[in-house]
Amino acid sequence: MEEGSEGSLRSSGEPQRGLGRFRQPVPVKEGEEYEVTIETVGRKGDGIAKVNNFIVFVPNTKAGDKVKVKITGIGATFATGTVVQ
Repeated sequence: MEEGSEGSLRSSGEPQRGLGRFRQPVPVKEGEEYEVTIETVGRKGDGIAKVNNFIVFVPNTKAGDKVKVKITGIGATFATGTVVQ
């Protein structure tokens, strides 16, 4: 990946988000669990929650659900997670 491109890694190896020089560190880590509230449902049917304003897509949930999710993937602007019991 070219330096400065979206989704690049910092020297510490952590993904960044945002555009240009104003990138913010991603507030979630793959494999970690977080308590979230599903705020809405996306166009593909996945629930959408936020952790420190960072979007997390959670399949098989609906608006209003309060769930614990395990982060399964992280992109430059969003993460994906699965519900854990």
